[in-house]
Amino acid sequence: MAPGIRVGTRGSALALTQTTTVAERVSELAAEPYELGRVRTEGDVSRASLSQIGGTGVFVAAPRDALLEDRCDVAVHPLKDLPTLPAPGLTVAAVPQREDVRDALCARDRLTLAPLPDGARVGTGSPRRAAQLRAARPGLEVVDIRGNVDTRLGRVAGLVVGAPGDLDAVVLAAAGLLRLGREEAITEFIDTDVMLPAPGQGALAVERREEAAAPLTDALASYDHLPTRLAVTAERAVLLQLEAGCAAPIGALARIRGDELALEAVVCSLDGRSVLRLTRTAPATDAVAAARLGLELAEELLAAGAADIAPLN
Repeated sequence: MAPGIRVGTRGSALALTQTTTVAERVSELAAEPYELGRVRTEGDVSRASLSQIGGTGVFVAAPRDALLEDRCDVAVHPLKDLPTLPAPGLTVAAVPQREDVRDALCARDRLTLAPLPDGARVGTGSPRRAAQLRAARPGLEVVDIRGNVDTRLGRVAGLVVGAPGDLDAVVLAAAGLLRLGREEAITEFIDTDVMLPAPGQGALAVERREEAAAPLTDALASYDHLPTRLAVTAERAVLLQLEAGCAAPIGALARIRGDELALEAVVCSLDGRSVLRLTRTAPATDAVAAARLGLELAEELLAAGAADIAPLN
């Protein structure tokens, strides 16, 4: 008998791990079996930098095509990779509870960020991380890197036997390392006062076609985690209003504190010399209010000169 829920996923170890976790829970809630279907994206094939191959959406276009062509019923994406504008015919039906939002330093000799010597080579593929690294530690040499988690960890000297080891450290999302069971590689969870995460970092988006059967829609609705949904809605609204993609040097983090949603955002110049960081709060009521909070904070950033500081498009 054909499986009830076809779940589209990229083929990397991290994608398979997080998609399987989602698929198992949705299958349980819908009382239907599932099957994983691998989808290859341009971001998986190309070794060029993300800005060169399209930046925002490069990892989600192929899974979205599979959904629209009815080759799968659900696709799972890291929310930070998802363009801010919705795809016609699709909806983000569930945002599960978020994993750790922070960035993580993985360094040689168990070093943390402060004692890394000037001239140390630190790898990242993110302009946001690179800019905030340069702001916090101007003496570091930031190196642009690509590859999956294990490939990047192998670039750190002494971390993986037989690997290149040509860097002193790399910075990765803590969420991915934790989901893969690679927490032993983390030498420091970088405080958000030093490095704000990407909007949506640590969260997953479960996308489906707008027209879907009740068992699946009901299961996804019950899987949605409202506090996470409100937080990422506010964060992504900052990006939307700034008309910036996920590769822009922008960080945002929203947290629910009592009855309020507190949103903080940062815009950096690529060299890290100019940093604009603002905070705004609003009642934590619903997604509409969360989106309004993000839009208002983005307007404050623009009024304070964000467009002159960073390349937003």
